[in-house]
Amino acid sequence: MKTAILGAGISGLALARFLIDGGLTAQDITIFESAPKAGGLCHSETVDGFTYDISGGHILFSKDKPALEWMIQQGGGPEAFVKRDRNTKIRFEDRWVHYPFENGLGDLPEQANFDCLQGYVNAWHTRTMDGSEAPKDFKSWILWRFGAGIAKHFMDPYNEKIWKRELDQISSGWVAGRVPDAPVDDVLKASIGLRTEGYKHQAMFYYPKQGGFQGITDAIAARLTEQVKLNTPVTQIVKQGESWTINGEAFDCVVSTIPLTYMPDLVEGMPENVAGAMKALEYNSMVTFLLALDREKHPDLSWIYLPQKAQGPTNRVTYMSNYSEGNAPAGKSSFLCEVTVPGGGPFPGAELEDEVVDGMLHAGLMTRDELMFTHRSQVKHAYVVFDHGFEEKRATSLAWLRGAGIEPLGRFGRFDYDNSDQCVIKARELAAELLERAKLG
Repeated sequence: MKTAILGAGISGLALARFLIDGGLTAQDITIFESAPKAGGLCHSETVDGFTYDISGGHILFSKDKPALEWMIQQGGGPEAFVKRDRNTKIRFEDRWVHYPFENGLGDLPEQANFDCLQGYVNAWHTRTMDGSEAPKDFKSWILWRFGAGIAKHFMDPYNEKIWKRELDQISSGWVAGRVPDAPVDDVLKASIGLRTEGYKHQAMFYYPKQGGFQGITDAIAARLTEQVKLNTPVTQIVKQGESWTINGEAFDCVVSTIPLTYMPDLVEGMPENVAGAMKALEYNSMVTFLLALDREKHPDLSWIYLPQKAQGPTNRVTYMSNYSEGNAPAGKSSFLCEVTVPGGGPFPGAELEDEVVDGMLHAGLMTRDELMFTHRSQVKHAYVVFDHGFEEKRATSLAWLRGAGIEPLGRFGRFDYDNSDQCVIKARELAAELLERAKLG
């Protein structure tokens, strides 16, 4: 079964490995990659001995033990990784607030603590006593779930930073399964200073010792050197009988991890309604900054959130050199700052760097004399945006592709808000399906 995989990110690379390990002939697999290096959204950059993940700080964890073990083995085995305990905070004015926010109310100033507790209890009472359904828009959902206090002090300003849209323009459907519901007893305890924990599935994570998160995809790609065609963008996808041609070469099976928004310009003969649905899918881009510091050691933190406008445009800061000692030279440390940008528009200019640095200084996270240099990266497709027409547009797009014989895969190949482990899980599932087809001829 001659198979084309479009894109050599974690999804495409994992699919190729699962297909080969499942018995498909390696010579019958071709992976088309437009970039000069495999890795996709897992790409990392090294500058003067400092390494950072260009699409935000990645970590390796999973509820799916086989997927986690597979990624570790593919990435060089346990000896190639460090194991870290997650220590995540929210920077609220000059205070550190435990994460998630509702588990850290006791760290807030007294009035903010009261606002958040009162709102949470009122919202919990309304939900449980009235049995009200979750609102369809995200802004109303935040009030329904967390109450007015948490909405005002954290959820609204933080999410406005990420999504760069009015929150009532975003659907609430995406939060199911991603935002655990803290028991009201935990929130009450947190408010009076009794420590409670949320997001326990992320309490520990793995990270490559060398090469950044790309160390995983580099190790997988090293076993696929004959299959991966680098610097080879897909320019034309044409149906011919029961097969497809990619850039003029015929294949029995095509799997695409290319962002759906690009596909109408590549696939010949796509219906106008499908092309319109794909192009209308919304997303956010991202600008990331490495901040290289003349600082021997960071506080024991993994990453933090900056919800307030005075803290600059950065929404999340990764303590990059805490992930692995290999991410910075000896005696130095580093930050990774993330700034989202509405997809499809221009990226901000050089002024963004000054705004990021000024915000970090205002937040009290560093001093100016510690900063050695900055390095900037840009990622076109970073976050799926769940506007109110999202589900219909996505369903139309995926149904047509699969019906036409192109299998969509990956975060933007399917417009699924997936972490790397979920990309591997879905690649594993698709590989099993394709191997069964191959057996049937």
